[in-house]
Amino acid sequence: MPEYKLYRLDGAGQIASAPEYFDALDDDAALAVAQQRRGTGSAELWQGGRLVQRLRG
Repeated sequence: MPEYKLYRLDGAGQIASAPEYFDALDDDAALAVAQQRRGTGSAELWQGGRLVQRLRG
């Protein structure tokens, strides 16, 4: 199972804290987890060195 990283972003679009790591079957499953865990703020979802998606708050 691939490992993903969720970075929460501040109002300026900069990384606000250490990433949250989790495993998911694929990008779609990881996006669903990221949507739940990010709350109302913006975040970036990464898999290794690849940006999967930027989630706007």
